[in-house]
Amino acid sequence: MSIWDRFRLDGRRLFITGGSRGLGREMALAIAEAGADVTLVGRDPESLQATADDIRQFGRAADTIIGDIGQPREAEQICRDALADHGPFDILINNVGGRRINIPTEELPLEEWATIIDLNLTSTFICTKVIGGEMLGRESGGRVINNASISGMIASRGIGGRSYETAKAAVIALTRSTAADWAPHGVTVNAICPGGFMTEPNQRWARDNPDVIEKFEAAIPAGKFGEPEDLGPLAVYLASDASRYMTGAALVIDGGYTLW
Repeated sequence: MSIWDRFRLDGRRLFITGGSRGLGREMALAIAEAGADVTLVGRDPESLQATADDIRQFGRAADTIIGDIGQPREAEQICRDALADHGPFDILINNVGGRRINIPTEELPLEEWATIIDLNLTSTFICTKVIGGEMLGRESGGRVINNASISGMIASRGIGGRSYETAKAAVIALTRSTAADWAPHGVTVNAICPGGFMTEPNQRWARDNPDVIEKFEAAIPAGKFGEPEDLGPLAVYLASDASRYMTGAALVIDGGYTLW
């Protein structure tokens, strides 16, 4: 088998949350280009349709589901309906997440805490349980990829909302523990930990908190923020047979920011 063949994803199906924009969109496009059909979940119909159209340019099937994975009950129903209508899935990418708030811990309302935990952690648990859990009974196994963050390893400077750091650290722990449980079944579970990427949410942070963003970028040894498409090749690797012996890993992609 050619080394390139080990990266091919022909005949496989991807389920990805938050797959219509930013990092999720680029991972979905990369995996489609490698040969997989894709089911996208997101809240915005227009961006879902635009990404689905781009996936079809690769000759791959693209299905869209409009819904809010950050709402636990809705997330579980979306996953079960997706399995029934579009499954089974060989690859799961839990991409939905975000900080969204800038509130010091001593002022953080419980409701705001719970919203961010549900968005980042509970959504990952539910999709892993339902979509990933279905992979366990299949001889072919599967791939689960969780989009965590370097904020699950360090505290981001100059900004509140530590529910985000807490949730992403828990996503890494969930990745490792689930990987240990599922390895005998041929299902790998790995996490990607991005650093600074100029996605739409971070562009908003840059407008609202320019000093924080400028200091962040100045501390990156590579000298600049990453581009969303930089995550595509890593996602293909983790989704493919090339990574079949890697599980429980938390792979940092941050231009060296966490090296200091």
